Amino acid sequence: MKYIDSLKNAVQKTLSDNKAKEIIAIDLKNKSSIADYMVIASGTSSKHIQSLAEMVLKKFKNAGISQSYIEGKESSDWKLVDGKDIIVHIFNPEKRKVYQLERMWSELIPEERVII
Repeated sequence: MKYIDSLKNAVQKTLSDNKAKEIIAIDLKNKSSIADYMVIASGTSSKHIQSLAEMVLKKFKNAGISQSYIEGKESSDWKLVDGKDIIVHIFNPEKRKVYQLERMWSELIPEERVII
């Protein structure tokens, strides 16, 4: 588990160092079986969002997560980088407000609905 925490911190640092905005990490361990963490950040333009996604993907690949990939390649305002135990969403700020993932995943979920 320390490895995943360390990788999550490295992903957050990569995003921060490259000017992503409003970076948050949500612990999913007791909420869902899809991943241990969800990291959400905002980019300032479609090129910035794409660049951030590529940097996160490289971080995952360098950490040995060979099956990681970017979802939403056609989208200019959202990318998802799947690092298996860590899922990273990068949005433009307006689209992020529409989906409100922080709110949805930060709320307590009844135990019987934890497994997705």
